[in-house]
Amino acid sequence: MHVVVVGQGYVGLPLAVRAAEVGHQVVGYEVDRRRVGRLVGGESHVEDIPNARLRPLLASGAYRPSADSTAMAGFDLAVITVPTPLRDGAPDLSHIEAAGEGLAAHLRPGATVVLESTTYPGTTEELLAPLLEKGSGLLAGSDFHLGYSPERIDPGNPAWRLENTPKIVSGIDGESLRAVDNFYRELVEHTVPVSSCKEAELTKLLENVFRHVNIALVNELAVLAHDLRIDIWEVIDAAATKPFGFMRFSPGPGVGGHCLPIDPSFLSWRVERALGRSFRFVELANDVNSHMPDYVVRRLMEAFNGRRMAVRGSRVLLLGLAYKANTSDVRESPSARVAELLLDLGAEVRGADPHVVNDICTDPRLIRVEATAEEISGSDAVVLLMDHADFDYEAILEHAPYVLDCRSRLSGANVDVL
Repeated sequence: MHVVVVGQGYVGLPLAVRAAEVGHQVVGYEVDRRRVGRLVGGESHVEDIPNARLRPLLASGAYRPSADSTAMAGFDLAVITVPTPLRDGAPDLSHIEAAGEGLAAHLRPGATVVLESTTYPGTTEELLAPLLEKGSGLLAGSDFHLGYSPERIDPGNPAWRLENTPKIVSGIDGESLRAVDNFYRELVEHTVPVSSCKEAELTKLLENVFRHVNIALVNELAVLAHDLRIDIWEVIDAAATKPFGFMRFSPGPGVGGHCLPIDPSFLSWRVERALGRSFRFVELANDVNSHMPDYVVRRLMEAFNGRRMAVRGSRVLLLGLAYKANTSDVRESPSARVAELLLDLGAEVRGADPHVVNDICTDPRLIRVEATAEEISGSDAVVLLMDHADFDYEAILEHAPYVLDCRSRLSGANVDVL
């Protein structure tokens, strides 16, 4: 088939590459022309897609990245994988709307459109379907197929990839479900059909709310356990030995990415708008997790006070700017908030991350450095925010005068653990 994947980020690029590998002719449509230029040159910006996997598909013509909307013409199946950010606490679906309007201009009878972007229940049928119908003059279900299949990409996870992660599929009617299911069955080992798009949309949000709430639980416990002089990490290790009824979650300096800081609020917003009720679990989790960077800075201030030092004028080295280990993904990373707070307190803040090669989503006052022995020893404090495998932990222990370890990776006389 002629397949169009709208959006070539952490979700869209792996999907487009996989579709090309199984034999489809794929256009990866992306509005960011710089990103398209890099892809055309065979340079992947997603760790899960190495250049060696991308370049043969470019050479054969099976995959063609483009910023030209006319490249979408004649598609048999299109997948929308665009961002869905929050604006002032409400879902911003402008990227879905733009993608829908662009695809509608090229929609033909018998074609299929699938939405993968995370959103609130009802988006596929109540927002996307009318846009496609208006722009094409066709009727969803009668003239073209429409469905929803939530993305389950976990960047940097070597065990669970697109191919072996079960894929939820849905459609607005039986024929749409069959069309969507047939496509994804070529790409993944196992599909999981559900009865409607709303069930599929809510499934994605449930997965993220579950993680968000449980991470908030251990984050708040970490704060309380520290004040009670209890080692929360030992407690979690002990609890994790139970073979049933417990799932391990670990505290940290906050949450990042799209799934946890943003996605649960989609459901909270929808419940408030549709039912006039509050989703208290999500609101409480938002409050706990969003304040963890403040807690990290508070702990660092306490450590400085104990050493008869002030934060103002001190040099602080932040290790790990990405929100996820061994990736370059800085979306909503708590490191940005930690850096901002310390900079506002007058500290000289330096940041090291071997995976983040640019200053996207970081404060311009943050000085980018490498985590050398000289840089570590020259700092008054080192804060381990993300425990990338690339860091030399022996060097950190040897050279750092003080370490606040937010990931329980280190132990020593010069280390405090979150």
